[in-house]
Amino acid sequence: MTAAPPGSAPAARLDMAAGAHIAIDRSPGADAVAIRLAGRWHLDRSMPTLRSFEALLAEGSPPARITLDASGLAGWDSSLVSFVLEVGEYCHARGIECDRSTLPAGVRRLAELAETVPDSADAQAPAPPATGLERVGTAILAAGEGAGEYIEFLGLLVLALGNFVTGHARTRNSDLLEVVENCGARALGIVTLISYLVGVILAFMGAVQLQQFGAAIYVADLVGIGMVREMGAMMTGIIMAGRTGAAFAAELSSMKVTQEIDAITTLGISPIEFLAVPRVVGLVLMMPLLCLYADFVGILGGATVGVTILGLSLTTYMHETIAAVTVGALLGGIFKATVYGMLIALAGCYEGFRCGDSSSAVGLATTAAVVNGIVLIVIACGLFAVVFNVLGI
Repeated sequence: MTAAPPGSAPAARLDMAAGAHIAIDRSPGADAVAIRLAGRWHLDRSMPTLRSFEALLAEGSPPARITLDASGLAGWDSSLVSFVLEVGEYCHARGIECDRSTLPAGVRRLAELAETVPDSADAQAPAPPATGLERVGTAILAAGEGAGEYIEFLGLLVLALGNFVTGHARTRNSDLLEVVENCGARALGIVTLISYLVGVILAFMGAVQLQQFGAAIYVADLVGIGMVREMGAMMTGIIMAGRTGAAFAAELSSMKVTQEIDAITTLGISPIEFLAVPRVVGLVLMMPLLCLYADFVGILGGATVGVTILGLSLTTYMHETIAAVTVGALLGGIFKATVYGMLIALAGCYEGFRCGDSSSAVGLATTAAVVNGIVLIVIACGLFAVVFNVLGI
């Protein structure tokens, strides 16, 4: 340690480990303190810290100014910048002037740059775990906000459909025809397969039980009523939710990501009229036809089991089916299918329009459209069961 200047208190030398030197020079009666930095300041060595000499600074009356003297530095890196920032925070908290004029220009610039960035420690600190009541409240608020957005979109869609009916909507017939083709003819294959298998399953399950009572002929009643009233419309709706509802969401969300929807809006055209109306109208028109087709194919599936396993003639099976199925049940199933088509199109278009701006948002929107469409179908089916039971249909 070098001797202190005449008339001054001896310098307090701290932490000589690994070549980093700190000396505190405080003259008696003076209101200034000099912190002399020397040696090599590198991260691969043990560096001095503010706490190692904070007690020395607190001795006696607080200084009015602290000077950082770096004339003895042999080398430095970001460890020195971190130390300078610590001293700066110490001085700022106590109203002490901090003199950095003797520091290397690079250190001063880095310190000034770091001090201009807002402290994000609080923002990065983990939030305290939410209580059960807070989680319930957050979920309710989110559900309310989502319901409000859904109702707003539904209102805009109803207005757009009104313009379409009156002939004032800005849509293209070619778009409507394309949607009709995709929702109708191109969906026959999957609807045929699923409906036939559902009819076979219903007939087989009924046959196992009814054969015990010698009432195998009533398998025709079971399959006919089940397909016409419930299963035809529901299975068609679920198929179209996974096939067409997902396609609507993927198409619209891709247009949202590529800013095509923004371009349509810039041209003064309502994107709901131009994009959503053809999809909604096309699917609503095709769902009743697909439901009728699914009913017929499902009855054929039941007839297959009745003829091959139960030994019934095809004529007897069809006569029993016609006697069991009523016009009210048939029209009720068609009405359900129409409503399911509206719900599927609404879910697909809504998720497509509210998609985010990233590519991953397209997948999320598609998944949400399928899930929401199926959930809405199941809820509507339950409501229809109650209403139709009250009406005696």
